[in-house]
Amino acid sequence: MRIQHLGNHVDPGTPTGRKSPEITTTSPLVNGEKSKLWDRIGGQGALASPMRREIGNRSLMRSFSVDDVDLEDVEASKDRDRPSHFLRLPNIQNQSLLSGLAYCIASCSMILVNKFVLSGYGFNAGIFLMLYQNIVSVTIVSTLSLSGVISTEPLTWKLIKVWLPVNIIFVGMLITSMFSLKYINVAMLTILKNVANVLTASGETYFFKKQHDRQVWISLMLMIISAIAGGVTDLSFHAVGYTWQILNCFLTASYSLTLRHVMDSAKEATRSGNLNELSMVLLNNILSLPLGVILVLGFNEVEYLLETPLLRMPTFWLVITASGVLGLAISFTSMWFLRQTSATTYSLVGSLNKIPLSIAGILLFKVRTSMENSISILFGLLAGVFFARAKLRENSQS
Repeated sequence: MRIQHLGNHVDPGTPTGRKSPEITTTSPLVNGEKSKLWDRIGGQGALASPMRREIGNRSLMRSFSVDDVDLEDVEASKDRDRPSHFLRLPNIQNQSLLSGLAYCIASCSMILVNKFVLSGYGFNAGIFLMLYQNIVSVTIVSTLSLSGVISTEPLTWKLIKVWLPVNIIFVGMLITSMFSLKYINVAMLTILKNVANVLTASGETYFFKKQHDRQVWISLMLMIISAIAGGVTDLSFHAVGYTWQILNCFLTASYSLTLRHVMDSAKEATRSGNLNELSMVLLNNILSLPLGVILVLGFNEVEYLLETPLLRMPTFWLVITASGVLGLAISFTSMWFLRQTSATTYSLVGSLNKIPLSIAGILLFKVRTSMENSISILFGLLAGVFFARAKLRENSQS
């Protein structure tokens, strides 16, 4: 459930996962791809990120991903999709600052924890990790819904049939984000995820005849240049990781475009005529469980799970459980932050959030880098900020 958002999410971070605003995925980083769930699952438009997120993801996610957020019509969306019962927060002074800080910490932590599990522990069952994180998210959301703390739409066969194609892409987005995060350092992953923005914008123009202004296309070109330059100068370049990430970008863009196509039908399939963020989180994660089990068996992860000593370590279970909680936290904190601030603030903070994330990823995992690669990464991060500003300017003019 990760809303696929390190950023504006949706990396593994991205996830669960990881939402009426339009969001541009760059996700889930793995469950950053949920990380972005607000980004990924919440978008009403095609440029809705994974997670916002890999927000996707799981949030979109959860994030499994860290994304740039395109929040068109977000003010109307906030009120329209506000659950009738939301978490009752105490009257805290300066909630804008507190909610923004909580959102940044959740989205960054999601990606870093996933990276630690996959690379630090050397865990080689990324699909099982996604499956377990989704189980954690379903358990928490269902418990809160049954206790009356939050409100979610009842799941019906009509709604499931409408949403199933989106969910299949969602699962693919989370899994490829997990696989790529294992081989690629966090800083480069955030830059490469920008390619999903280019694919999504191109898809919007081709399929939905949506026109973007010159500044948007310039920022997208800068993202492509930074991704190519970053890959060429990446001292830890891994062909397998880059292949998975390219596939993830196509799936992330497909998720955003497909979500726009089915959203109206999905709302009509609900009893209330609406589908809020938490309902999408629950729907995506519940539907991903049987598919996740099939993929765990298909990729023969069961044999590895039976042999690995990691599953006999209580600390390892604590860490992967925390990653599932963080994926869901991205969804809650992104909704809280969006209600306390404007779309402009939300989008720009999501873009700027990638900068400390990239620095933390390099320092914590002792990534070998060069001056050329560092400049490419910085160039890509600034291009993301420029893209967020260009989209907000385009939306305000339209």
